[in-house]
Amino acid sequence: MDEFTFIVDESEKNTRIDKYLSDKMPDTSRSYIQKLIEFGNINVNGGSIKANYKISANDVIVVAMPEPTVLDIEPQDIPLDIIYEDNDIIVVNKPKGMVVHPAPGHYKNTLVNALMYHCKDNLSTINGIFRPGIVHRIDMDTTGVLVVCKNDYAHNFIAQQLSVHSITRKYEAIVYNSFAEETGTVNAPIGRNPAERKQMCIDYVRGKEAVTHYRVIKNYGRYAHIECTLETGRTHQIRVHMSSINHPLLGDTVYCNAKPPYNLRGQTLHARVLGFIHPTTHEYVEFSAPLPEYFTSLLEYFNTI
Repeated sequence: MDEFTFIVDESEKNTRIDKYLSDKMPDTSRSYIQKLIEFGNINVNGGSIKANYKISANDVIVVAMPEPTVLDIEPQDIPLDIIYEDNDIIVVNKPKGMVVHPAPGHYKNTLVNALMYHCKDNLSTINGIFRPGIVHRIDMDTTGVLVVCKNDYAHNFIAQQLSVHSITRKYEAIVYNSFAEETGTVNAPIGRNPAERKQMCIDYVRGKEAVTHYRVIKNYGRYAHIECTLETGRTHQIRVHMSSINHPLLGDTVYCNAKPPYNLRGQTLHARVLGFIHPTTHEYVEFSAPLPEYFTSLLEYFNTI
């Protein structure tokens, strides 16, 4: 049974505990958290509470997550586009439509299922049985470079670089509306949307620091092809930031009100470059993945109109 401990910050007090924990544990539904409270798996300052308990500053919350008894994550023989592999890491080019790790509604055909088949038991265990090897992730409909760790040492080594924002992460995207400037920066904190738990939003009160630098590769009148370099790695960061400055991503049905054109499935976003210090050699390594065919076809079409 895994245990997670949270200490309530002054800015977080007076929030219902089920709401607080669903924000802290986005892969766990609020209803499941309420069941954990009902069954005594969650305590505050050593005592039991109810789901409507409002947290106080410095409350110590302990969540005991029961081991899954029915669901097993099975290895699946799914082809992987491997960019690089050694005894510590495997770098893959994730395709569009593939979920990175199992979650409610997606227990099969994920990247983790494929990695478990390819790597056998050689995956880090730090993030539990649902996310072996996964040290960072990209959205289901985002394509591109992702590093996976084969052991806990490598996982901790790369996770530390993520925590201090020293990893190089460059994305390419197609967004609505041309830019007047060639470069820019969006510096706006991101937090979970209080009205819609699965969405993120700009939140200057509770949000975490988020910085995105962008560079225009080419304007296409109604659209623009851009490169985004991340200083931080918040959930949906590029999608939220670009939408906030009136340049939502083409195909994004969550942060853009327009119906996706050109039969697009999800946002037009590609993780093109990933660079970090290798856990064993301690040398900087950088990997890239070419733009997917659907992306290049769109650019070719835009060049003709």
